[in-house]
Amino acid sequence: MTLSDERLLEACRRGDESAWESLVERYQRLIYAIPRRAGLDKDQASDVFQEVFTTLFEKLDSIEQPERLQAWLVTTARRKTWRLISREKRVQNPGWDEEENETELDKLPDETLLPDEVLINLEEQHKVRTALGALDERCRKLLTMLFYLAETPPYAEIAAAIGTTEGSIGPTRARCLKKLMQQLS
Repeated sequence: MTLSDERLLEACRRGDESAWESLVERYQRLIYAIPRRAGLDKDQASDVFQEVFTTLFEKLDSIEQPERLQAWLVTTARRKTWRLISREKRVQNPGWDEEENETELDKLPDETLLPDEVLINLEEQHKVRTALGALDERCRKLLTMLFYLAETPPYAEIAAAIGTTEGSIGPTRARCLKKLMQQLS
């Protein structure tokens, strides 16, 4: 069973290390993607990632709306990304004017730090991955093979992997998709 953000935060506040690991694992892709989309390299994105979770750890007890943790993490990642970009601009160009912040956002590779459409897409992908992770192993394996691989394997291979016949893949897929939809609700 997958714990809600609220429950994970409560457990983190009590010092539960496994809850902290679950929280980091749940949001690592989303948080790492924000600086990468802003044009930062892997090392810089890792620095932002570390700063975001360090800040979360420091402010663990002061988060007033645990149900909005994802929004808090995204906002924090965006701010830390922008600060890193600003810091590097100042180092590379000592005459860089802080008042140019607004126009600098337009010069990023994707024209904005993270467009709302991309952010929504990342959040939806995160929700689906989390829901998929909450399914039983058979459904998780079947849906991953059908929808997450670059090329869908032959039904014979899928059937062997989940221990069923080729003819039962369709009905099993329907049941698994129904379970996934319930997890997403």
